[in-house]
Amino acid sequence: MNGPTRPFRMAAARVAVTVAFGILLSGCFSETYQRGYIVPEGALEQLPIGSTQEQVLIVLGTPSTVATVSGEAFYYISQRAERSIGFMPQRVVDQRVVAVYFDKNRRVERLANYGLKDGKVFDFVSRATPTGGKDVAYLNALFKIF
Repeated sequence: MNGPTRPFRMAAARVAVTVAFGILLSGCFSETYQRGYIVPEGALEQLPIGSTQEQVLIVLGTPSTVATVSGEAFYYISQRAERSIGFMPQRVVDQRVVAVYFDKNRRVERLANYGLKDGKVFDFVSRATPTGGKDVAYLNALFKIF
């Protein structure tokens, strides 16, 4: 009974040990870097259209940058990068700009969550790629800085 099944068990045990060891090592060498502002889960839902600028500051905190060119806007900028092994270069896996646009009365007029999708700036809130204009040019410049 021990003859033919014993080599099979030994081979299966070696494969299991090798797979377990590989999984353990793969977790040891990967690193994730988060830079900038991390939007708390559910924070954007707490800011309906018409919220005051003070409410935005309470919920989201101090913005990464503020624009005052064509109306006031707060920008919260973040980037996430990963590196699989310590000496390898970092690879950017996500870039986000949460934009809060205000009207003349300093109330929220529009919220946008811009990111990169297929290499283009993409608004994840409205699910649309913005058309040309000052705002998109400003966002492209922000992404190029990172």
